[in-house]
Amino acid sequence: MGSNGNDKTKLEEDICIHIFTVSSAMVGVCLTVIGLIRVVITLGKADTLADDLLASDALLFLTSCLLSYAALRARSFRRMHVIERAADVVFITAMVVMTVICGFITYAMSISHNASH
Repeated sequence: MGSNGNDKTKLEEDICIHIFTVSSAMVGVCLTVIGLIRVVITLGKADTLADDLLASDALLFLTSCLLSYAALRARSFRRMHVIERAADVVFITAMVVMTVICGFITYAMSISHNASH
C-alpha cells in the first residue's frame, strides 16, 4: 500500500512537470504567432482579432504554468492534487481555445485572400 501511494505521488509530480514545461512553451508559441500576425497586418494582407485572442490564450497557458509550479511546490499530496487538477483544466481549456483561434485565423486569411481576387 505504501509503494502505491508513492507511485501515485510520482505520477502526479510527472503530470505537473509536463504541464509546466508544455505550458511555458505554449506561451512562447502564442507570442511568436502574435508577432507573425502583426507582420501580416502590417503588410496589409489581413486584419484579424486573432492576435488579441492569442494574447488571452497566452495568459491561460501562463496561468496553467504557474499553477503547475505551485503544485510542484505544495507540501501536502492533497493540496498538490487539487492545484494540479486546476492546472490541468486550465491547460486543456487553453489548448481548445488555441485550436479555435487557429480555425479563426484560417477563416480570416481565406476571406482576405478571396476578397483580394
